[in-house]
Amino acid sequence: MPISLDPLPISSAITNKRPFAGMTVLVVEDSRFASEAVRLLCLKSGARIRRADSLRAARRHLNVYLPTVVIVDLGLPDGSGIELIERLAQATQRIPVILATSGDDRQFVAASDAGADGVLAKPIASLAVFQAAVLDNLPYDQRPRGLRVVTNEIVEPDPIAFRDDLAHIADVLTASDDDKTLDYVTQFLTGVARSAHDDDLENAAASLAARHSSGGSIRSDLARVAGLLQERIEGRQAI
Repeated sequence: MPISLDPLPISSAITNKRPFAGMTVLVVEDSRFASEAVRLLCLKSGARIRRADSLRAARRHLNVYLPTVVIVDLGLPDGSGIELIERLAQATQRIPVILATSGDDRQFVAASDAGADGVLAKPIASLAVFQAAVLDNLPYDQRPRGLRVVTNEIVEPDPIAFRDDLAHIADVLTASDDDKTLDYVTQFLTGVARSAHDDDLENAAASLAARHSSGGSIRSDLARVAGLLQERIEGRQAI
């Protein structure tokens, strides 16, 4: 049976600025840029963070320990995060807070139906929104007592993590452009581009996804995406 590394998050270490002291957050996310944003938010909130970049890696983590919070990206390289959410929601020893995240808001209904307690739309950057998503879904007897400071602080992940994500997805596209790969690539790019506020890349990914879904020729859209990726990887586009 997995062990819980976390006591109840009612601790003398909790302060009004660090309401997550004593908690561990597992983020199941294949984007380094998105994961870095969550890491910064956890750091400012007082939580420990662990990361899994796939369903397989998440299962390995969860076989060893039970975090207080799991944040699951809905588009992962080895399957849908919906599967993991459903499994976690039905577990006998349930994790207190299960949150879904995606750059595609249309997937949140399915995540809620699978058992997610709440959702975090990308970009995940607001400290106030992040803390509210966790605290509002904690069982009442596990919530920190007293008032807490709510700020409008926005975190800014390292742009190098964004370029690493784009280099990764460029390698994926080079290796294959079959239907399954294209579905993954467009979903990944939409989320990463939205997190980085890169409208051109997000629009190009959306256009590729729409063309691919309709069965039309994707050659020009694929070339546009490849060109934008190259610009950003080489640093010719400001982030």
